Amino acid sequence: MSDPRFAQWARYAEIPARINIARECLDARIAAGDGAKLAIVADSGQLTYAALDAKVGAFAAGLVDARIACGDRVLIRMWNCPEFVIALLALTKIGAVPVMQNTATGLADVEYVLGHSDSVAAIALDEQAEPLRHLRDRLPKGLIVARGARAGEQSFEAMSVSGSIATADTAADDPAFMCYTSGTTGRPKGIVHAHRWLVARGNANRDRVPPLSGDVVMAAGEWSFISLLGHNVLFALRNGVTCAAMEGRATPERFLECVERFRVTVAHAVPTIYRRLLAMDGIEKRHDTSSLRGCNASGEALGAATLAEWKRRFGVDIWEHYGISEMQLAISHGPLIPIKPGSIGIPWGADSRIVDDEHNELPDGEVGQLVIRADNPSFFLGYHKDQAKTDEVVHHGWFHTGDLARRDADGYFWIAGRNDDCFKSRGIFIVPIEIENALQEYDGVAEACVVPVPHSQDGNLVRAVVAPKAGTAPGPAFADALREHLGSRLARNKIPHIFDFVEALPKSATGKVLRREVMALSPA
Repeated sequence: MSDPRFAQWARYAEIPARINIARECLDARIAAGDGAKLAIVADSGQLTYAALDAKVGAFAAGLVDARIACGDRVLIRMWNCPEFVIALLALTKIGAVPVMQNTATGLADVEYVLGHSDSVAAIALDEQAEPLRHLRDRLPKGLIVARGARAGEQSFEAMSVSGSIATADTAADDPAFMCYTSGTTGRPKGIVHAHRWLVARGNANRDRVPPLSGDVVMAAGEWSFISLLGHNVLFALRNGVTCAAMEGRATPERFLECVERFRVTVAHAVPTIYRRLLAMDGIEKRHDTSSLRGCNASGEALGAATLAEWKRRFGVDIWEHYGISEMQLAISHGPLIPIKPGSIGIPWGADSRIVDDEHNELPDGEVGQLVIRADNPSFFLGYHKDQAKTDEVVHHGWFHTGDLARRDADGYFWIAGRNDDCFKSRGIFIVPIEIENALQEYDGVAEACVVPVPHSQDGNLVRAVVAPKAGTAPGPAFADALREHLGSRLARNKIPHIFDFVEALPKSATGKVLRREVMALSPA
């Protein structure tokens, strides 16, 4: 039977009628006497809550002087840095709507998002501003550049020197920010979130990992990804703890360097970061990570083997998450509950169910569609300019995640894979994640992805694409060793028919393995 605490932690937050993200993250902290506490640490400097509040107030006043008004969309093109936080909070402070897009996107995607989002201005770091410079005629209210504004551009630094403005009295349901999907299956979708999101998700995550006064929170990955925007920036500031900005491109070793430098206590990364670090022999001895009290993983399945090896070598748990861009974290482990390796944990502030195709709830143990009740105040307002797509995922009172999962008798959820990732081979239903987790238990495997290969007689053959760890030689002998390993863990008809080896699996800007690109890979 489920722990009775689980029902308490799944409750919805109480949402006040008027909310503003900047008021929650800054005004409330200053009023609580936290002005002298450290709000942001980064390679480029640090800011107390009072200093951050002053810069946000000055930049907000500068935005108003630049004719940016309540409701205006403004694109932010920056990797993680203090300027990102200032821009984000200043925009929400005046009721404008920041639009976030990963900095790895090229000119075509930037042009699409500018037009699709109806952005009237943009804010960028100099080294990420080039696509926007080519699109200046699409920015009627200007291009604001930090760390190197050129002629005809507004200087971020000059706009952040002095001035102040009152925080807008926005409603809980007013649009607060937009984030764009990576667009791996078509054009990127614009996901519109309301100010209420910060309270709804912030309270749930505060329940999940209660903040400590000395916490320093950091994520490996850009804040354009809503999971990291929440955990690393908005939740941290709302809780009055320190946000550590990992500037520049995230790499596994840089992740550990920043944990050591900033004395990070709570870290967030995609599973690939953890796997790549564990593939480096003795890496845990080259960096002081003793400040960590816990790590988090989201974006794709972590796997029991990765969790066990990380705990053995680094001494702390990884709390696996399941989330969606339309909400953020919904189901997770945390320090208050026992970890079930391989599961994604329990719901936090979310009513999550497993249903069949007719929306009937399934008994514990049965695999079905994972859905989340759609009246949750954490949910998005909809896809920008795409009501049909919104209606496709929100209907019958539920948000349809597109994932297959099961719930066990203790209330823990287990992902079986995406609807479109699973396939049949010789009449057997193949769940790739099950085989991938078993492969990653083998010591010589850094990463693995299982995909179908169409076959005229068998429907599909099962193909495993494996990235070996350093020092492990790919080839027939390694494939035979993997078959033997899998034979002790899986049914015979689930063992891959084909093993191919690559140096690394292709990934999206947020670190997810791109299965469609894996299917197109030729063996190394």
